[in-house]
Amino acid sequence: MPETPPHTLPTGGVPDAAATVSPGASPPKKRRVLRTVVFWVVVGWVMLVALWSAMVNFVAQSYLIPSESMAPTLNAGEHIVVNKLTYRSHSPQPGDVIVLKAPPAWSVGYRSIRSRNTPVRWLQNTLSVVGLLPPDENDLVKRIIAVGGQTVQCRVSTGLTVDGARLAEPYLHAATMMADPAVYPCLGPEFGPVTVPDGRLWVMGDNRTHSADSRAHCTSTPADMQQGLLCTGDPMAGTIPVDDDIGKMQLVDL
Repeated sequence: MPETPPHTLPTGGVPDAAATVSPGASPPKKRRVLRTVVFWVVVGWVMLVALWSAMVNFVAQSYLIPSESMAPTLNAGEHIVVNKLTYRSHSPQPGDVIVLKAPPAWSVGYRSIRSRNTPVRWLQNTLSVVGLLPPDENDLVKRIIAVGGQTVQCRVSTGLTVDGARLAEPYLHAATMMADPAVYPCLGPEFGPVTVPDGRLWVMGDNRTHSADSRAHCTSTPADMQQGLLCTGDPMAGTIPVDDDIGKMQLVDL
């Protein structure tokens, strides 16, 4: 009986696929798909952060009201949305409620909100850039009373006036201020006249008796100070540059 020849691979035949896999072969299809998904997720996240950063730095941003200086219009703990585009088309106007960066002289005693730990502080600064933390600066919320070229003053006989006309202030609340404007028209010492320099603003809080505003930072001549009259000196100290105006309050975000 003839022997059965051993099985041999025919010339030109195709070898077993498993026998041809080499260590340098490309990764399986599932791994390539996963890498593609991860790549686009990262790209999408970076684009989202970039868009958010652009919005909070140039368009609008939410701010937390830190004190009662603007009550009852704005109360401590409320959030407001500030429009940063408003004053690119027109100038700030009397009556506008704005967020402003306090000048250095107004920030005496201000304590940094950043950690003393270097890595933590670096992280806080990074989050601030993209709007997830507030900037490390003394930002205030006040109402514009007078702009460059206008003259503001207050006398018991006339109340608060701008260019000689008494200012109607329906936002003042006697119970909040614990003082009645009808009885105490200046809600503090008499001041002025102050002629606001061009490019600057005179600002005050709506909670007039509890607000460290332009009146608290102005200068007075010695003779007027002795008579209890404030803000008759250099008008620069009690006013803020228009460039320090961050934006106009648009709405309260509760």
